[in-house]
Amino acid sequence: MAVLPLATMDDIVKRFAYLENEMARGGDRDSFAKLASEYSELEDVVRAIHAYRDGEREVRELKALAADPKSEKEMRELAHAELAEAEGRLEALGGEIQLLLLPKDAADEKDAILEIRAGTGGSEAALFAGDLFRMYSRYAELRGWKVEVLSASEGDAGGYKEVIANVRGKGVFSRLKFESGVHRVQRVPETEAGGRIHTSAATVAVLPEAEEIDIEIRSEDIRIDTMRSSGAGGQHVNTTDSAVRITHLPTGIVVTSSEKSQHQNRARAMQVLRARLLDAERSRADSERSEARRVQVGSGDRSERIRTYNFPQGRVTDHRINLTLYKLDRVIEGELDELVDALVSDHQAAQLAAVGSDA
Repeated sequence: MAVLPLATMDDIVKRFAYLENEMARGGDRDSFAKLASEYSELEDVVRAIHAYRDGEREVRELKALAADPKSEKEMRELAHAELAEAEGRLEALGGEIQLLLLPKDAADEKDAILEIRAGTGGSEAALFAGDLFRMYSRYAELRGWKVEVLSASEGDAGGYKEVIANVRGKGVFSRLKFESGVHRVQRVPETEAGGRIHTSAATVAVLPEAEEIDIEIRSEDIRIDTMRSSGAGGQHVNTTDSAVRITHLPTGIVVTSSEKSQHQNRARAMQVLRARLLDAERSRADSERSEARRVQVGSGDRSERIRTYNFPQGRVTDHRINLTLYKLDRVIEGELDELVDALVSDHQAAQLAAVGSDA
């Protein structure tokens, strides 16, 4: 793996020291926040650079000792043995620096809007959508994230025709962003007397949550309609118009929310609308950078089949990276880190290859 030129490392260390000095001088809140943000981004890189330089020094000293005819034979042999380990550590540090300097996705640290919709397969697809939502909710719980359902439409036999939720926590979007696409399940439905395996699907979309500063929505660009909502199965009909439907006129995007509070519905619908508009902007920018798009895991197309959950065989297969795990029971219980880590690593490897080809 290619290592950064020494001059580049020097520039990074100098920049870090400059930021440290500027922060010590104080200043207004906005300036300090910008300095602190860049300082935080460079902190791990500078730590790795210092460790790399220490490693270089160790390798030089071991090489000198191993080649010194005045040294005792045992010392030279010991230096040779330690040299291989030191060079391995140095190579690993060089790789770590390269990864730390890869272009960052500006949305990685954002919270996310998770949307799951039942696809082909009728009631079984709705049940599968429910299983997926439970899987992501369990994963969020394991990572200390918070999940809040924004809107849900239940299936006739359980599960969800559609469920939209807000997921909040550290690094949410960076861990969930590769989940967008078509998820397919193969299993025997409980209602299937003949024991035949059915295939159904659900679509997952993970959108970075957008703040008002990210997306400006002009009042003249939206139409807000209020509707009368009802409880499950038509019971407990609201006597007030509480459901809200917001239409973004320039794009035609329509968002609805039908909880009890009209004020809350409007806020939630606007939250989802901002996320969808930000996602549309990111997708448009990605398509304009078609070469950069190739280094992403999959095309990002929501119609792309990305993963299959085969219950009879107890396996889950991610088709983008040809990874199959025979631990479906644990994956469906939210143990997703092995899959997510593999997707992140594959994405980083593609980024490094792209950087190398441009060099």
